[in-house]
Amino acid sequence: MGSPHRGALLLVYYTEYLDTQDSARFARRVARRYTPGTLERLLASGPRMVRRGAALALGTVGGYESNAPLGRALSDHDRGVRTLAEDSIRSVWCKAGNASQRQRLTTIVRLNATKRFRSAVTRATELVREAPWFAEAWNQRAAAYYGLHRFAESIGDCREALEINPYHFGAAAGMGHCYLRLGNQASALECFRRALRLNPGLEGVRASIQQLERSLRGQQ
Repeated sequence: MGSPHRGALLLVYYTEYLDTQDSARFARRVARRYTPGTLERLLASGPRMVRRGAALALGTVGGYESNAPLGRALSDHDRGVRTLAEDSIRSVWCKAGNASQRQRLTTIVRLNATKRFRSAVTRATELVREAPWFAEAWNQRAAAYYGLHRFAESIGDCREALEINPYHFGAAAGMGHCYLRLGNQASALECFRRALRLNPGLEGVRASIQQLERSLRGQQ
């Protein structure tokens, strides 16, 4: 089957999903018919609604290997594609590693969400020692360090996350917030600009950039 047909079928699935909001059924249907590679190609070059369907599907069908195609889609000219790609890329960031490592990451995320930062640091340290290529583990430890006001250590972990995953806009933005807390506005601005280049949809980051630019101009 040629790619036009493949795109047309995905469009049917996505249109029906919009009507039903049955994400589980959408994921099952896509998984039966599509490989991540095909979805990545449709995401890069399909019509607008097909790109949206591909961006949504890769959040469930795709693994960490879909990180770069989704990262590029964050700059798609269609806002819907950008929004869906952002949701999906956050999902694939958690799909590196084996099942045990992914489950441990889920625990660390939960610890951070409930502000148990010391426990999160302990668990994340164990995970990054075992899987130093797991960018999201570094990012989650960075978040825990931030919660403990250990900003220099958080910056170090954000850098590690970005070194492993250059599309990690969350780590870039997190580093900017750390520099702000340290009073280094120039470095914060640089980090926020990097985050916005990676993900132009970060409106809060855009506002922070504008505020910092005004502040730094006023100091000249």
